[in-house]
Amino acid sequence: MPEENEETKETQEIPENPNEVSTPEDLEAIKAELEKEKKAKAAAEAALAEKDARIVKLEASLSEARQGSEATAAELAQVKEANAQAMAKYLDAVRLANPTIPEDIIAGDTIEAIDASVEKAQSIASAVRQSLGAEAKEARVPAGAPPRGEISLEGLTPREKIAAGIQQKEGTR
Repeated sequence: MPEENEETKETQEIPENPNEVSTPEDLEAIKAELEKEKKAKAAAEAALAEKDARIVKLEASLSEARQGSEATAAELAQVKEANAQAMAKYLDAVRLANPTIPEDIIAGDTIEAIDASVEKAQSIASAVRQSLGAEAKEARVPAGAPPRGEISLEGLTPREKIAAGIQQKEGTR
């Protein structure tokens, strides 16, 4: 190990024995240090194994979450498709229920939008009906032929006046 604690440095110092023979106390200290390092190594390996097991569990949870997310996304797509089909059918039904309103005026992607376009179209149609009704009243022609009156002779030439007089006399016979 690159890091050495102070106790390890002490045990690696040069023994006081001039012959460089380790004494029993030194051997016992080295054995104790070795046992301590073995326990530390075992504890580190156990912690590492525990972390690896935790990583495996987390990866499994992540995989399950992804599968759940994919299933939810597929379900959401189905719901959106069903909603779009329902909106199309509702739009067709509203158009059929309002035959006096042009189909392209009734539009929308939601029920609220379709209903709002129907209300707007109905108000426009009502305003147009009222306008046309008012115009029809103004242009009303009385039934039957107008009463006959005398022909105006103003601006006619003498020949036209004579012809008009002859026609009037023949018509009264």
